[in-house]
Amino acid sequence: MSNPNPPPNPTRKLDSTLAAARRIAFLASAIALGSPSLAAADKGGGHVMLTPAEISWGDAPPILPAGAKLAVLYGDPGKDGLYVVRLKMPAGYKIPAHWHPVDENVTVISGAFAMGMGDRLDPARTKAYPSGSFVVMAAKTNHFALAKGETVVEVTGMGPFTLTYVNAGDDPTRAAR
Repeated sequence: MSNPNPPPNPTRKLDSTLAAARRIAFLASAIALGSPSLAAADKGGGHVMLTPAEISWGDAPPILPAGAKLAVLYGDPGKDGLYVVRLKMPAGYKIPAHWHPVDENVTVISGAFAMGMGDRLDPARTKAYPSGSFVVMAAKTNHFALAKGETVVEVTGMGPFTLTYVNAGDDPTRAAR
């Protein structure tokens, strides 16, 4: 479901503030994970070449539901520019309905990732994407996802990464307050 101009929201200013806080939290998570691209740049390399054993995983940022792990492979998701991250989710992990201001490119590395379109997470309205699948979620399009088993996806996009939940009550950063 396309959402080119989200309806006015009385909490829009709060949402803008929260979006900025989310970008900062994502940036802090990326730094804490020791972004390989930043390390390569520090060494004057420019190339990022990683084996699976060299990928550094840490807890996903608080904008995502608890339980997932995240690895920054390239770039800095908290800044303007290209980034590549991997998200490792346990079986049954769910990401409620949300949207992004820019396109999101998802490649399923392992497991089975189910995605659907709409304003709320509905497992009956998902399609399973097995390992090797590729999906592009258009900007400002409400979508949701779940992991059918342990699943790893690679997400590529243009930063800064932002995620806006369709239903404010689904935002884990609000629940923490």
